Amino acid sequence: MTYQADQVLDCSGLSCPMPVIKTSKAIKTIEIGQILKMIATDPGSQADMEAWSRQTGNEMLASLKEGDKFVYFIKRSK
Repeated sequence: MTYQADQVLDCSGLSCPMPVIKTSKAIKTIEIGQILKMIATDPGSQADMEAWSRQTGNEMLASLKEGDKFVYFIKRSK
């Protein structure tokens, strides 16, 4: 299933913890219920984003691997 993102954040080429830091800032710029699509190339982003989602209460709708990129769809929950 694909989601319609309200905002796209490209963190390609960035290493931990930058994708999480940039996601934390970006999620605050969208409305509750909107979806942020984050793209990363760091394999460590998978565990980082799952932990971040649990800690912040924002919903991880999907976590996909497309070629050498990791794509996350996160719904702002609060």
